[in-house]
Amino acid sequence: MAALARWCLRRRAIVIVLWLAAFAGVAAAAAVTGSAYSNDYDIPGTDSSKVSALMERRLPDRAGDSDTIVWHTADGAGTVRAPGVERRMTAALRQVADLPGVASVTGPYGAVSATGPYGAVSATGPYGAGDTGRLGESGGLGEAGDNGRISADGHTAYASIVFRKPAADLGEAEVRRVLDTVRTAAAGAKGLQVEMGGAGAGLTERTGPAHLSEAIGVGVAAVVLFLAFGSLAATLLPIATALIGVGTAYAAIGLLGHAMTIADFAPMLGMLIGLGVGIDYALFIVTRHRKGLRRGLSVEQAAQRAVATSGRAVVFAGATVCLALLGMLVLRLSFLNGVAVAAALTVALTVAASLTLLPALLGLIGMRALSRRERVRLAERGSEAAASQGLCARWALYVERRPKLLGAVAAALIAVLALPTFSLHLGTSDQGNGSSASTTRRAYDLLAEGFGPGFNGPLTLIGSMDGADDRMAFTQLSETLRTIHGVASVSAADLGGGGDTGVITVVPTTAPQSRDTSDLVGRLRSEVLPRAEEGSSLRVYVGGLTAGYDDFAAVIVSKLPLFVGVVVALGCVLLLLAFRSIGIPIKAAVMNVAAVASSFGVVVAIFQWGWGSELLGLGRAGPIEPFLPVIMVSVLFGLSMDYQVFLVSRMYEEWRRTRDNRTAVRVGLAETGRVINSAAVIMIAVFSAFVLSGDRIIAMFGIGLAAAVALDAFVLRTLLVPALMHLLGGANWWLPGWLERLLPRISIESEGEGAGDAEVGAEGEGAASGPVAVPVPLPEQPSEGAARAGTARSPVP
Repeated sequence: MAALARWCLRRRAIVIVLWLAAFAGVAAAAAVTGSAYSNDYDIPGTDSSKVSALMERRLPDRAGDSDTIVWHTADGAGTVRAPGVERRMTAALRQVADLPGVASVTGPYGAVSATGPYGAVSATGPYGAGDTGRLGESGGLGEAGDNGRISADGHTAYASIVFRKPAADLGEAEVRRVLDTVRTAAAGAKGLQVEMGGAGAGLTERTGPAHLSEAIGVGVAAVVLFLAFGSLAATLLPIATALIGVGTAYAAIGLLGHAMTIADFAPMLGMLIGLGVGIDYALFIVTRHRKGLRRGLSVEQAAQRAVATSGRAVVFAGATVCLALLGMLVLRLSFLNGVAVAAALTVALTVAASLTLLPALLGLIGMRALSRRERVRLAERGSEAAASQGLCARWALYVERRPKLLGAVAAALIAVLALPTFSLHLGTSDQGNGSSASTTRRAYDLLAEGFGPGFNGPLTLIGSMDGADDRMAFTQLSETLRTIHGVASVSAADLGGGGDTGVITVVPTTAPQSRDTSDLVGRLRSEVLPRAEEGSSLRVYVGGLTAGYDDFAAVIVSKLPLFVGVVVALGCVLLLLAFRSIGIPIKAAVMNVAAVASSFGVVVAIFQWGWGSELLGLGRAGPIEPFLPVIMVSVLFGLSMDYQVFLVSRMYEEWRRTRDNRTAVRVGLAETGRVINSAAVIMIAVFSAFVLSGDRIIAMFGIGLAAAVALDAFVLRTLLVPALMHLLGGANWWLPGWLERLLPRISIESEGEGAGDAEVGAEGEGAASGPVAVPVPLPEQPSEGAARAGTARSPVP
């Protein structure tokens, strides 16, 4: 590590130019090739997957993308059949049909353009009649004919519009022209409301400047860093390092999308994680570097020492986060594989930037890493041996005196916050969960009010038949379905597809995200369809929005125990090797699970229960995305491991020196508490800012990760963990002798590595093993000289 830092310092111009060139080159390549992100949630082998495959292969004319134009007349303004309304909307729909990029339009007043024998192509989501470009963004499905497109009360009507390109390939300008055209029809018409729903319409709702959330998060992080350092130059270094690393990764993910399946939210998720950990990792190294400068080391010596010690902890922490993210590969889901690789790539590049670009920048700014006041004091007094006792030291003493009370309070708080997790309902949000100010949400609500809540998420039953008997059984099935509880309407059996494929559309009485709709899907699959298939070669599969969501969630839940087990076991093995203790890994696993459960409780309360979701601009309450637990578990286990390593490594060093558990816990908490809290504030700011992204999924990640980091840093690591370690005493560090002999020795931080001269060597002996070691004189703490001698005798393995 010291050799790498020395090379980067002496060739800092080359290092900086190489990083800038890499960033510019990858960004240019990504701009030229374009993006190729996917929203394919399809899981081969499930019923919903079979429905999609059969539709595309046998009924391609019904597998296209479409949006829905909805108009509504208020009470007192007549119905949608009024001559004035009909005239306005017919003219508008004809104008839409002539717009570039529009293939066809079919409305309730007669065909605007030919769309085949079944009317407009209907959008039923990626598991029904074709992918709408994003899971859950469906404009609704109605029967062909005028009456099927006008509500029973006559106040709501809709038309289906089919674009020539998939929704993912549409430009915002194309869709906005459609929306503006139909809204012109409502201009000056009292009581007439026109909205538009569907995947295409969703493109028009990207509000706010690009990357506003990232800018706000970085701005708050800069304020925290400036308050901690008091130096503008030192403040800018962690931010510049993180931005270069994350920016390069962001562009690289775009290129990676051409080689594997990458979800459209993966770049934003990678940026969210990368900014948080990237700024924090650079913070740890810069803090150690500043400490070296204050102790009289030269710029080069201090930077080498910082990378040789804190740099090792950064590598260990970053590798842990990457391994936790790559643990998603054990699920063998292509959709999550891309997310895992994208996020891990971002973390890896931020670590690389912290170890190479950051030392070069430290050499560039020289002594300006210290504030003006610190430079003056250093010139007047020489090196500083220790810092004054502060809040963290007083807090460490307070926890030591009242471990039972404080531990009980922390445990109770975590338990209360985790309670909502027991009501977790996995599903996928749709445009009904959007902001009430969005046209897609208003279109969704108008369709639900006019045609029933199940209208926005119909079920598609597709039958594979062989012979007349199968066709008769399938026809009888449509009659049977009308008698099933929870079914609002059933279309007649459509025996298209050359006679070997039939389609029935079922509209539930409940909304797509309702548990009752999921129960209906389960009854159809387990009870109704097996009876219809009995004694024949007929095979019927259930697709549609809810069916697809349920299939995806079921597969995730079935594999979640394996995934969590792999991640927990990996973390425990790493901590066992690092700290040579049975108790430390077990406590870490329990704390990590507690952090995950409590953060999920916050997510459930806000997004599923709707506590404040509308006020925060996050839309209406709805289910939690099925993949959220997997991704959050991997990220949170990695981040929690960071804090565990930074806290316990200092405690472990003190334990090896004194064999006094109380002193080890107190000193470790006192000397690492400030940097852990500063790092946590930065992460919380970055993660929370992503609520402003306008994307519900990213907002879920942002709030979940921010809550987890806050609880982990301020409740678990600085309260519950030290309280438990005080209560357990020497048992914290117990390891069976036979296991001690078997385990290899690894070093998180190498004390004295890279000491090119006696002064650096002395600094190495006296440095704490944590990410930052600001000596705090406590009443029971040995003198600095004793600490140096003790540490020299018992280096961290």
